[in-house]
Order: sequence, then C-alpha cells, then structure tokens
Amino acid sequence: MLKVIEELERRREGARMGGGQARIDAQHAKGRLTARERLDLLLDPGSFEELDMYVEHNCVDFGMQETVVPGDGVVTGSGTINGRLTFVFSQDFTVFGGSLSERHAQKICKIMDMALKVGAPVIGLNDSGGARIQEGVASLGGYAEVFQRNVLASGVVPQLSVIMGPCAGAVYSPAMTDFIFMVKDSSYMFVTGPDVVKTVTNEIVTQEELGGAVTHSTKSGVADLALENDVEALLEARRFFDFLPLNNRMDPPYRESDDDPMRVEMSLDTLIPDNPNKPYDIKELILKVVDDADFFELQPGHAGNIVIGFGRIEGHPVGFVANQPMVLAGCLDIAASKKAGRFVRFCDAFSIPIVTFVDVPGFLPGVAQEHNGIIKNGAKLLFAYAEATVPKITVITRKAYGGAYDVMASKHLRGDLNYAWPSAEIAVMGAKGAVEIIFRKDIGDPQAIAERTAEYQARFANPFVAAAKGFIDEVIMPHSTRRRIAIGLRTKTLENPGRSTTTFRCERAAY
Repeated sequence: MLKVIEELERRREGARMGGGQARIDAQHAKGRLTARERLDLLLDPGSFEELDMYVEHNCVDFGMQETVVPGDGVVTGSGTINGRLTFVFSQDFTVFGGSLSERHAQKICKIMDMALKVGAPVIGLNDSGGARIQEGVASLGGYAEVFQRNVLASGVVPQLSVIMGPCAGAVYSPAMTDFIFMVKDSSYMFVTGPDVVKTVTNEIVTQEELGGAVTHSTKSGVADLALENDVEALLEARRFFDFLPLNNRMDPPYRESDDDPMRVEMSLDTLIPDNPNKPYDIKELILKVVDDADFFELQPGHAGNIVIGFGRIEGHPVGFVANQPMVLAGCLDIAASKKAGRFVRFCDAFSIPIVTFVDVPGFLPGVAQEHNGIIKNGAKLLFAYAEATVPKITVITRKAYGGAYDVMASKHLRGDLNYAWPSAEIAVMGAKGAVEIIFRKDIGDPQAIAERTAEYQARFANPFVAAAKGFIDEVIMPHSTRRRIAIGLRTKTLENPGRSTTTFRCERAAY
C-alpha cells in the first residue's frame, strides 16, 4: 500500500508541474501566475476539489503521442468563494500553450454539466493560444461542445470569464458568458490575430491595439473590466461573485449591513445644479444610496453616458442603471443602449431588482447613429425593461425627454414605483426646441419666444403633469431617495403571461 500511495503522490506532483519548471518560470517572467496559482487566489483556501487530473490527450499525429502531459492543459474542478460553491476551469499555458484539445474540452464540458446539474456558477480562467492544430477538427468540435454548454447555462447559472492571457480564435465562448474581466498588457481577445489582419487587409496593428484589455473595455465593449494584473483580477472576481446568486432559482446573496435603510442624505438636495445645462456626476447619487457606499461598476470605460453595476440595499444585491450627464449630457446612443440592455436582461434572469436613475435629454442624433442602427439597438433596451419581471424602481432626477423617457423604465413599461425629484422635467423635448417648433411664426421675435419658453417650462418642465396622470407615483425629496427605494423593494409580484418555464429561461439568456 505504501508503494501505491507513493506512486499516487508522484503522479499528482507530475500533474501539478504542468509543462515543467522552465515553462512555469517563463510564465512568472511575463508577470503571470500559473493555472493553479490563480485558482489558489480565486477560491477559499483548501476548498478546491480537482477533477480529471490525470486526463491525457489522445492525438497520435505529428508525433504527439511522444509528448503527453497529465491534465492536458486545463485544471478543472469545484471550490468555494466566501463559502459559496462554484465550478471552475483554469487553462494552463505551460502545457501546449493552453491549446484546446478534444480531451481538454471534455474536461471543461464535464464541470459545466455538473454546474448545471447542481445549480452553481461557472468561472473560466482563460489562457490559451486557441485550438490544438495537431488535432484538427477534433479540437474544433471540442470548442463547439463548450459553446453549446455556454448557451444551455445562459440565464440558468451565472458565467464569468477572466481572460488572463491570449484568447484567440474561439473567443465566442467568453463572449457568450455573462461577464468578462481582462488583465491589462497580458490578455488578448481576437477572432484573427495581427498577422492574419496584415495579410488580409494590409493593416498593421499590435495585439494590444487589436484585442487588448483597454481596447475591449473602452472601444468594443466586449470586456466589462480591465484590471492591472492577475492578482487584482482574481480579487475583483471574488468581490464580484458576492453579488451573484448561485442560479436562477435562488435569491441573490444577502450580506448584513449596519447602514440604516432609512438614512437620509441631505447633500442630495443640492446635487442638481441650478443651470439645467450644467452636468453633475450621477455616481455620487448611487454611492450615497447604496449600502456602505459599496458600488461595483461594470464597463466604466465604455459608453460612459450610462452607468451600470451592482450595489446593495438592506443587504440585498440590486442592479443600478443610470444616465450620466457628464458624458454626452446623458443621451442614449447605440453603445449605451446595448450596454444597459444586456445588463437589465441579466438582472431579470437572476431575480436581481433594478433601480434606474433617469436624466436623459433623448437619443443621440446623427447620421452615424441612424446608419448604424440606433432604432434597433435602442429598442433592445426598451424590450429589456418591458420584459423584466423583477422589481423595477425608477427615479427621475432631472430631464426625461421624448422616447428616452419611455425607454428608461417608465411606468408604461410596468415600472413598479416611479418617483421624480422636484427638479424633474418630463416632456416631449426641451422647452426652447418645443417653442421654436410650436411657435414658428414668432421665431423672429426674441421677446415672444422667451415668453413662450417660460410658459412651456412652467407647464411641462416639471414632474407634476406626469404625477397628475399617475405616471409618477410620488414627487419625493432627493434626501429621502434611499429610504423610498428600500421600502419599495420590500414587495413585488409580477409574471409574464403565457410562457412555459423552459421558454422563460431561454428568453432570459444574457446573450
């Protein structure tokens, strides 16, 4: 028995070494952790239960049978984060560059199947050069198997991808997960690399410019966060995990807080500037409303005219969507609509209430916006809000003009509670523009235009006309916003009619 145990330990140690000490040292030299070191940081100490440690590839072409490494380039299993179960895979770049083989894919698929069976999130730590070329179509089929499970898991269990190295070719798997974190200067995502781009289009571009963390977290919107290094990315993943439920049948996790839900914030009474064209930072409002000023913002560098992220009210996770007057005056455009629409759908799939702060002068005008599909993309945000059955509370802080008023979780889209501050302006458009259309004949008379503008403002640039029609449930004092939201979130019942459970889940898919 002693010899058997010694053999077991020898095999375990061989598997833990991955591609060997030289390649581990090379990984460290690049400022990157190894696959197992990453799992040690991500998961609670001693909680990782590894599966398929001894799996080997089955390729016999191109002399591959002579190079066999236990584990085949990916570490898989389950563990806990702050005591809550999750299934994980961590690709090992020291073994064949982390390339995906048929057996490599089978390992990932196994833990994804287990996650669906027991109802637990999946976290993937991606560090792979792509499909293993020596295996040809077998490796491509492996990717397709992973893709299929991403789709089946969507809207059922949360999926988080942390890109910690190259992620080439098969980037569609992370793209179909709910959230993507990347590491600056060491992680890359692209369908085709710089060499192929140069050959086909004659464009010269670096990996970082084409698909680096900054590019995807600012320009493309593919990534939700760009973190400084492996350690920060994994610690932020742990923090983020605490906002997510284990699956779509369980409530989001509760965390006790000493922050009084009835707390008032007198400073909010002076948040809105006297000048209606002067911007202010909507994040100040969010931070003063959530428990302990703890707000986890997503995609802060992309579509800055809208803010999304998670906070807590009375210890319970809440999704926040807010127009940001400091960027494009808070207008909705294509990027903002897609960013917020996807977030709303995720919250709805996993029973996370949505609080919306509105200060929107309308949709961004322009030829580029129209030609690139602002109509369809704006409709995605409208659809997401209209479809959502989770508690929806809306607070209009200042402007709510035109169709953007409807889209931003209005009462007409089954908003549960719709509040307005006294500074709210709810109208088809701004007073000056409206008057210039209604009273075209007086356009040359500045005094007449000024009088008409003042008349329009008094009539429409306030929340009381909407309140009189029942579209606003209450005009509230800004300092009482947290208390109103906390009370409003305590009760909610609403179901979409005529859908089976299966269909309901499919339509909640984050993708």
